[in-house]
Amino acid sequence: MTDLLKMTAVEARAALDKKSISAVELTDAYLSAADETAALNAYTEITYDKAREMAAASDARLAKGDAGVLEGLPIGVKDLFCTMGVETTACSNILNGFKPVYESTVTQNLWNDGAVMLGKLNCDEFAMGSANETSARGAVASPWTVESDDQNDAPQEYVPGGSSGGSAASVAARSSLMATGTDTGGSIRQPAAFCGVVGIKPTYGRCSRRGIVAFASSLDQAGPITRDVADGAMMLQSMASHDLGDSTSVADPMPDLLAGLEDGIKGMTIGIPSEYTMNGMDGNGMNGDGMDSQIIALWEEGRKWLEDAGATCVEVSLPHTQYALPTYYIVAPAEASSNLARYDGVKYGARVDGDSLDDMYAKTRAAGFGDEVTRRILIGTYVLSAGYYDAYYLKAQKTRRLIQNDFIEVYKKVDLLLTPATPSAAFPIGQKVTDPVTMYLNDVFTVPASLAGVPAMSVPAGLAANGLPLGLQLIAPSFREDTLVKAGRVLEKAAGFSASPSRAAGQ
Repeated sequence: MTDLLKMTAVEARAALDKKSISAVELTDAYLSAADETAALNAYTEITYDKAREMAAASDARLAKGDAGVLEGLPIGVKDLFCTMGVETTACSNILNGFKPVYESTVTQNLWNDGAVMLGKLNCDEFAMGSANETSARGAVASPWTVESDDQNDAPQEYVPGGSSGGSAASVAARSSLMATGTDTGGSIRQPAAFCGVVGIKPTYGRCSRRGIVAFASSLDQAGPITRDVADGAMMLQSMASHDLGDSTSVADPMPDLLAGLEDGIKGMTIGIPSEYTMNGMDGNGMNGDGMDSQIIALWEEGRKWLEDAGATCVEVSLPHTQYALPTYYIVAPAEASSNLARYDGVKYGARVDGDSLDDMYAKTRAAGFGDEVTRRILIGTYVLSAGYYDAYYLKAQKTRRLIQNDFIEVYKKVDLLLTPATPSAAFPIGQKVTDPVTMYLNDVFTVPASLAGVPAMSVPAGLAANGLPLGLQLIAPSFREDTLVKAGRVLEKAAGFSASPSRAAGQ
């Protein structure tokens, strides 16, 4: 089983073609791995029968030479994607018992290409969180731990990041070969960095949002979390499609991401945004202490790696970056307050009876929503209310346009941007859960790309002094995922990240 779990998705796909392994064998190995790592709480449901049935069908297609690009590869699905006949709750009590009668476009694309569904993965409730601690299914623990100085104490447990914490933790722990995630303000890239795996947020509109439980409609975007860049490119190729059922879906065809993966970056110009030091953001109260010195050192090393590969690195400015986080935390809650109004106990999900219709609404929502979701609904309702709309929401949208314009201007000079993925390594479970503002600061490096709608990815690039993973972020112009993965591959090879968490399956 260990050898099966150590293969990347590209390697596993090649082995399936050679008939050296079967899809059923590979799937059984991952189902066992999911059981072995159950203490991480990465899965909300493991679909044993469905997985084995899909794997057997894959073997039949492989035998006939009729295999898809993901044929036989076991994949975990974030519990934000509608999966027909399988409970989809967005890890919220208000959707308990909801079994969709249709499949999300993204997961249907994966199944059409032969992927095998292992089960549903834990996430922050309605994708609202940076630590996977707001889930109604309980917190997810990272497979990475830090040994205590006292031999009598258990190792310190850390968060896997959020909201796609279950997805990142499962890939890092080898209990899924690949996993779907969603990124609204960094919810793919931040957990990928915390867990030492690759996470890609494509251009807004590349992947259909149809069948994905909505958080903030102008920001939500699906993407892959994988072991390496090649796996991410292969999975994203399958996930992306034009969908007439999603008005924000784009018709531009995705370039062949694997074809030019090894082309390198010689001759490219890479921008190093001066504002991402975080010290340049102090005036906005983002982090008066600056960022972790280990992150700064890794960022500088990443710059050297890219220069050694033939790129030219230049300092650039994104002057409105300092306003990205407050802008995001007005726009996203505003959209959430609108999207979550549909959960009222009438049509689906949980329902708490009341003395009147209004009383039923109030009791259902009070019982169904957790604290973080409630907080964001209240913020969103406030900034959209009469008398505050112009002062907050309208101003935030104007600022968002300025942030987008910064990216448009800078890409006239450079091919890519290199930044940190997170301001620090993962933090202990429970450390920030009572301080929402400090928690929100974890998204400070990922939010700008989300507001601009441009593609970005996190690549594991090193270890902190305590042995936890650190990631670097690459940000590309819209619809240039091909450039993004080429640079990601260069960064990946230069970093040579090969560390494995202590609680990975098959150790």
